[in-house]
Amino acid sequence: MKSFLKKTGVLFVLLITLTAYITAETNQSIPQTINIDSKFILEGKKSIDPRAIKKIDTMGSELFVKTGVNVYIYASNRYADKTFSDTKSKIEFIKSFETNILKELKKPYALLMVSLQDKHVNMLVSDELKNVVDKDTILSGYIIPLLASYDKNSIEAKMSAGLLNGYSAVVESIATSKGVTVDSVIHGSGRTFAIVWKVIMYIIVMLGLLAYFYALWRDKRRSK
Repeated sequence: MKSFLKKTGVLFVLLITLTAYITAETNQSIPQTINIDSKFILEGKKSIDPRAIKKIDTMGSELFVKTGVNVYIYASNRYADKTFSDTKSKIEFIKSFETNILKELKKPYALLMVSLQDKHVNMLVSDELKNVVDKDTILSGYIIPLLASYDKNSIEAKMSAGLLNGYSAVVESIATSKGVTVDSVIHGSGRTFAIVWKVIMYIIVMLGLLAYFYALWRDKRRSK
């Protein structure tokens, strides 16, 4: 059992290393442009890499021209400087906070929400897009893995890369549903990361199940 766990631990380290390597490559793929503003970044211009903002603005503008759909980002360190007595109160506040933001948006829209200190990531879409963009795929496949990755990059760099990848995936999904092509979307890196992350998760789950059933089998043999 010790040997098995040792091998499992080594494999886990290798997988984490692979994840960090891909994350670093994703960050490096952001175009080299500085001092850029964008109407698609409702909040977070100071926290998101200007090069990422430039690419987001390019993708968002092209999508809007071709489809009339706006894809927004609201990213902050914390939604409000306040403490909550319990989780329920915090969730209610966040829902109210998001609702107020949506009131200012013109339909159709998609909105990516990130609050680092609140540990909150969400995607909200207008009714027209509810069957177009897969929220779980975007968040768990493109954004959360980069935010949660273990590497030397700062949390701001991870947020920039995660939002850039997630934004590109949202834009591509909407464009496909409208029968148009957005040439500025990111091809390859975001999708590759999503696939690799899913493979990593499946492997970890399988290794956990194998360890669990091995422990049951070993205890059963000892009890005989």
